[in-house]
Amino acid sequence: MKVLVVGSGAREHALVRALAADPQVDAVIATPGNPGIADLALCVSTEGGATDPAGVLAVAQRYAVELVVVGPEAPLVAGVADELRAHGIPVFGPSAAAARLEGSKAFAKEVMSAADVPTGLAHVCANLAEVEQPLDAFGAPYVVKEDGLAAGKGVVVTADREAALAHAGAVLAKPGGLIVVEEFLDGPEVSLFCLCDGSTAVALAPAQDFKRVGEGDTGPNTGGMGAYSPLAWAPPGLADEVIERIALPVLAQMRRRGTPFVGTLFVGLALTARGPRVIEFNVRFGDPETQVVLARLRTPLAQVLLAAANGRLAAVEPLRWDAGSAVTVVVAAKDYPATPRTGDPITLPDLAGGGAAGADGAAYVLHAGTALGEDGTLVSAGGRVLSVVGTGPDLRVAREQAYAAVAEVALDGSHYRRDIGLAAERGEVSVPSGPGQGPA
Repeated sequence: MKVLVVGSGAREHALVRALAADPQVDAVIATPGNPGIADLALCVSTEGGATDPAGVLAVAQRYAVELVVVGPEAPLVAGVADELRAHGIPVFGPSAAAARLEGSKAFAKEVMSAADVPTGLAHVCANLAEVEQPLDAFGAPYVVKEDGLAAGKGVVVTADREAALAHAGAVLAKPGGLIVVEEFLDGPEVSLFCLCDGSTAVALAPAQDFKRVGEGDTGPNTGGMGAYSPLAWAPPGLADEVIERIALPVLAQMRRRGTPFVGTLFVGLALTARGPRVIEFNVRFGDPETQVVLARLRTPLAQVLLAAANGRLAAVEPLRWDAGSAVTVVVAAKDYPATPRTGDPITLPDLAGGGAAGADGAAYVLHAGTALGEDGTLVSAGGRVLSVVGTGPDLRVAREQAYAAVAEVALDGSHYRRDIGLAAERGEVSVPSGPGQGPA
């Protein structure tokens, strides 16, 4: 079958890589894609870009694709999946109405409440006076979120009340700006992708990402600086608990609202002393977690996503996983996340075997913010430029592989975190115990 992937980042490169490896897939098309994706797929640009439903439909029809996988959130909120479904093309990704689970944090909280999903307390605020009351009620650390899409950068977690108010004020100054103030949730965070077909959900392997730009989780939030999987410290039944306690009730609630959810329900969790609590929902594969999760998936991906798109997930056999670990390290451009510099030449590491896994692990590079210059030179074209993936029989080897490859990347002014997965490798990550519980 032919598959179309919508998007241009490292997440989409990871998706294309996994789909191209599926023996049932004859060809992968990407719109718009990137120079790395072009090594595996036909990249096609459209006049209106990835958020133009008519343009994406035209590409899907031109190449007679049998499945469309939408990577980023913006095309989903723009209704790309609706347009494709209206023309009978199977698509893995929610409708614009269902994508409000990510497009509006206030709507997501409303659905969580109706579905009795465990989450933190929250207040939706339309002005600064309304913001101050929950800030004082919850206390520090303050969690202040922009209601709409913000590419992972609309959240501020700070002990500085003035900084929290300043962020709220900047968001509220935008037309229609809303703020969600939440209670801070203790405990390590987990990303869990639930593949959904409207009524059934299947969990992928949990991962953990690193949102802040600096080592030791310092500095401003980013779209994500790295991730690793699996999580040896997570409760063994976590994925099953999330499916039963969170994903299935949300799917039932969305059906009741007339907006069935098909696609990835990305559940961002905090493993607190009171049990798992939802921090947020996203409606697509996460970046950079997708890079490590798909590195370990052994079940052919296209078959699973097509089953979800066609409402047949219940018939899919249990997913198969590599027993080893995967780590991805993001190489970011100079001055990211503030005003990243673009246009710098990139030299990639020479990875013998193209990242083929072996007993000693392997590494490969996924393109994120890259482009080809006029002379054909690979140059930076975004804030997060590359995702370097390392795999191995355990976390230590996977980290070694990733960082050895990162060290060979040449990009002037670039930076990356050196502590992705380090605390877990040292056994320093733990889940807080609640009353009457032993250590997790």
